[in-house]
Amino acid sequence: MLDEILRGVTRCYRLPPLDSAAASSPAKALALALEQAREALARAGTPDEALKRRFIDSLARMIRDALRTDGGDPVFQAMTLRHRVVRVREYASLSAHAGQDRRGIRAAVASLAHPGKVARIVSVAQRDALSGLHAAATSADSSAFHETVRALLEVPEIAQDSALASGLVRLRDSDALTRLRRLESLEADESVRHYRSLCDLQGPRPGSALAVAHGAASQRRGVATEAAAARALEALARRLDEADGTRDAWRVVTSMRVPASIPASHAHAKTEWDAVLLHRVSADDEAWDVRLLVEAKASVDAAATDFGRLLRGIRLLAHAERDATYAFETRCGTMRIRGASLGALRTDEASLRRTVLYCCDAPAEANPRLLGAAIRMQLLSAPASLEYAAALAENPHADAQVLEAIWTDLLASPRWRAVLDQYPMLRQVRELMVHTNDLAAAADNAHCESGNA
Repeated sequence: MLDEILRGVTRCYRLPPLDSAAASSPAKALALALEQAREALARAGTPDEALKRRFIDSLARMIRDALRTDGGDPVFQAMTLRHRVVRVREYASLSAHAGQDRRGIRAAVASLAHPGKVARIVSVAQRDALSGLHAAATSADSSAFHETVRALLEVPEIAQDSALASGLVRLRDSDALTRLRRLESLEADESVRHYRSLCDLQGPRPGSALAVAHGAASQRRGVATEAAAARALEALARRLDEADGTRDAWRVVTSMRVPASIPASHAHAKTEWDAVLLHRVSADDEAWDVRLLVEAKASVDAAATDFGRLLRGIRLLAHAERDATYAFETRCGTMRIRGASLGALRTDEASLRRTVLYCCDAPAEANPRLLGAAIRMQLLSAPASLEYAAALAENPHADAQVLEAIWTDLLASPRWRAVLDQYPMLRQVRELMVHTNDLAAAADNAHCESGNA
């Protein structure tokens, strides 16, 4: 009955077939060109010049669209600006280390002017000066802080204390403070201001109050999606019990964590499963079999990004020893799982359809994307794409032939294999995806059909 339900559940996220209609947008045309190239290579052939031309033209169109000031891609525009303008590149590099530099400055100040240390200083002038230094360290104005340090070195009571003076000199001349002051000076540059405005369009800056709020909202959404998936799976478990005429032979557990005792590498593999459908053959047996592994995702893109880890996670479970029983920690307590059911897990397409579901509660798109978001960004961030984008900024009729380098890499470099295989992977992920409501409905319909029979 479980197999029948999984075969019958609506797959609303399923991809349409790739055909000539894919040329309606650059991204779809690229997806079609990539798949045709993959198929040609699979036949031990070589993609022809016409296909190469279609790939280059489609990628050039996608780059042009991403650069549009109205409705373009601010992430790619910021990347292009970094590629084109030295000062922006310098600003981005300094920004990436600014947090670490500020922490280093605060640590250096604390070693000199920690309030507890300052309170024990006899000299009033020194106490006042170092208290001011400690307060200045919290300011975002690095130039003002540098001026504070410089001014302190001119205070006689400070200058006469060799240990204190040398500490302030090291602070004044430190690489961290030099970098922060340079970062601050670059903020006045017009190109840098434009770059920052593009970054602001991408969402709140990391560490900001808004970013924290967005993170909390995203976490709540994830928890809600997982809860909805668990409820749908529990409805399925009840139907299976009813159909079998059993009680509690089917059970759902959440947050099932893979024990270290399974003899295989856990690196880069999924080691925690959102929800798992378990079956117990006999009420006298404390061990359970894994029948369905479920991951809850808020979007198709999240599932596509997760798929590699999921496959590695299944291969990890399959290394279980057949005659062993493993203790898995879950939110529902410790569950004993038979190694035979784990060892039977496989990652071929047919097996995955019987043992894995991605549950999502997002509405299905009317026109699903045929080019994955991560693959699109890999194509756009390639050096040749950025060179072409930079050339377009100088000349709107720039030659797109520079993009041929990406085509060459696609056909020969293992690093680009995931791009070439992107459509089969995306199709497979979407085949494994169901809406939580559709899973619950499939279980309910199976119950009705069983009752009618």
